[in-house]
Amino acid sequence: MNKMFFFVPGILLLALVEVAKVYFIMPMPGSQEADTIDLAYWIHQNVWLLRIVGWLLVVYPAYRLLAEPKRRGRKVAVGLLLIGYGAVFYLFNFRLLAEKMFYQPTQTVMLDLKDNKIPADKVVLGLVVEGQARAYPVQLIGYHHQVRDTVAGQPVMVTYCTVCRTGRVFRPMVANRPEEFRLVGMDHFNAMFEDKTTGSWWRQVNGEAIAGPLKGQLLPDLPAEQMTLRAWAEQHPHTLVLQPDSTFKKQYTSMEPYERGKSKSDLTRRDSLSWKPKSWVVGVEQNRLARAYDWNRLVKQKITNDHLAGTPLVLMVASDSTSFHVWNRTVDGQALQFATGRKNSFRDRQTGSVWNRQGVCTDGPLKGKRLTRIPASQEYLHSWETFHPGSSRY
Repeated sequence: MNKMFFFVPGILLLALVEVAKVYFIMPMPGSQEADTIDLAYWIHQNVWLLRIVGWLLVVYPAYRLLAEPKRRGRKVAVGLLLIGYGAVFYLFNFRLLAEKMFYQPTQTVMLDLKDNKIPADKVVLGLVVEGQARAYPVQLIGYHHQVRDTVAGQPVMVTYCTVCRTGRVFRPMVANRPEEFRLVGMDHFNAMFEDKTTGSWWRQVNGEAIAGPLKGQLLPDLPAEQMTLRAWAEQHPHTLVLQPDSTFKKQYTSMEPYERGKSKSDLTRRDSLSWKPKSWVVGVEQNRLARAYDWNRLVKQKITNDHLAGTPLVLMVASDSTSFHVWNRTVDGQALQFATGRKNSFRDRQTGSVWNRQGVCTDGPLKGKRLTRIPASQEYLHSWETFHPGSSRY
């Protein structure tokens, strides 16, 4: 039988396996729109079996073809196909894998504000655990995708997906045990991590295991806020701030335009117009109802009053047009209506009391009262509506 009958399909199988195991979990044309995560996981789990089958089809025919004293044309064809497969193997295992493109910091250095080197106007993801505050610059965590830290003696996993513009913080605990995670790729354009113990795949946007033995489980999350370091420091003057790792200076520099929406990449750019896939929105979820608020409108209005699932909300964008807050506007059983005030203050229309951007009443009949924070996130519209399919728009 013609030896090429086995060799060619074997080489094609080997190449297809290498391409497929990366294609379905990386942002390649058409790869992120379909629900192919189960297929991607099956390929990932069985990649060595598929490789063995391919090599069984290839090795003996290749040996016989290359050993033939004549037929130089066939030898050249076999050699070129083997070289081509080698190039595919290298490209899809050492260049295009997520873990070969984005690395965790070699060291996590946290400094107080006195020694901090991060500019005050940089956007950070802020976290408080048992009274201990931390600030993680988006420019840094956006490259790393995850940064591990210990706050108040507890392990935390600070994550960020630049393609979704989602910052989330989790306790890296599975079955009440500390777990290690690596960046493995993405699903529907959202970063995806693999745990070391079971090999399950976890979605960054909500900490849900979407493939593997732990499918359906959730990582415990921690509330975080996004704002400028200056705004965060006003609220938490004793915060520690994540510092750059000098190993990744070039990567951090390339991330600099991103936080302000100046990225040129198709994956991470910002649509300046409203309600486009890459438009910025603030997403809020209450009692399983979700709503997206257009960032352009929020910045223009500064103060936005709304109701969601029976909860009276107020959304505030600070004078820096970067920091934002969402609170429940109920105080002592009364739903207050707020209007803009001077700079970063605002007033309630019922009593005329003055409130600061920490949600604390600083003057008037309600002095000393504090608004209750409601979790919210700034992200791309396509991300919010993909993972909140029933979301309404304000």
